[in-house]
Amino acid sequence: MLKLLKNADVYAPEHIGKRDILITADKIGYIKERIDIGSTVEIDIIDVDGKILVPGFIDSHVHIVGGGGEGGYKTRTPEIMLTDITSGGVTTVVGCLGTDETTRTLTSLIAKARGLEEEGISSYILTGSYHIPVRTITGSIQDDIMLIDKIIGVGEIAISDHRSSQPTVEEIKKIAAASRVGGILSGKAGIVNIHIGDGPGKLHILEEIVDNSEIPITQFIPTHIGRNMDLFEASITYAKRGGLIDLTTSTGKNFSVDANIKSSKALRALLDTGVPIERISFSSDGQGSLPLFDEKGEFIGLDIGRVTSLFDEVRDAVIEEKIPLDIALNVITSNPARNLKLNGKGSIQVGKDADMVILGDDLDIVTVIAKGNLMIKDREVLVKGTFEG
Repeated sequence: MLKLLKNADVYAPEHIGKRDILITADKIGYIKERIDIGSTVEIDIIDVDGKILVPGFIDSHVHIVGGGGEGGYKTRTPEIMLTDITSGGVTTVVGCLGTDETTRTLTSLIAKARGLEEEGISSYILTGSYHIPVRTITGSIQDDIMLIDKIIGVGEIAISDHRSSQPTVEEIKKIAAASRVGGILSGKAGIVNIHIGDGPGKLHILEEIVDNSEIPITQFIPTHIGRNMDLFEASITYAKRGGLIDLTTSTGKNFSVDANIKSSKALRALLDTGVPIERISFSSDGQGSLPLFDEKGEFIGLDIGRVTSLFDEVRDAVIEEKIPLDIALNVITSNPARNLKLNGKGSIQVGKDADMVILGDDLDIVTVIAKGNLMIKDREVLVKGTFEG
């Protein structure tokens, strides 16, 4: 059935004003000031008058098969459910492994990604995990990216962290080179998602690679850059050099405000210091464990990342930090779409995938459309995951 969204105030993410939008199958077919279709055509008309229409959100860092285990086996987080994702307005997700590459595997990650696709959203994954040498499916980073449709890059590779493999500059350089070539030959991004820990090294490995090789700075997406003020300040310098930086929106109840910079406030600070919005993205670290360690590296607490935090922080950026909606939306729509070469995603344009979110007056999520299908309508969940009650 065709779907016609009437009288929507459209942020594409740039503000284009009132428009009607016709969804044909899973694509955006037409965008016009007024669309009228004769009564002979069966069509589902959705009146969006008084509400805001925005692109579906992209969460580029989610532990879809669960994560964690830093506090023992009982602290392994469970697999994510479909509505954990869609209730946050997310229509595209990128899955990754973290610390545990023993009981969480890449084959399970691919299977979960395909399952989420079958349930109605778009899903991709990264090959590898925290550790080096990088575990892959085919035995090669380049082969994984070229030959497996779901794999769009490598990650999350850990640096400056006591849980990492303590990698050298040369090791990270070779990973980036393999990922880059795999991306070039397959038309994918081939990005390297880098987990940045609390260590004093911060971004130094990436800076040295950029200074002393032909690998472009945009091959890397360092994430968790708001975990402490020293790292955040280093990330400002890195971004002004042309680097991409990613803020994690999930912060657990065990974490002090002083130790973790709230993403909405960090976005305000980045913009105020002159970092271009195009270099900034948000991701949730959803379903990953959020462990807390003492100064000796001993585990002392745990929470879980939530995909719903992604838009919560964008909303706070608009309401509390007074960042215009058309600017704030970039960090979860057009920016990750461009960084990850997800060409059908991230904006409301004719021919793009019909992934959209309808927001209410107070920027709450009212309706979620993924690949042309209503997942949530008028705040009621219409599509649940296979094993959800």
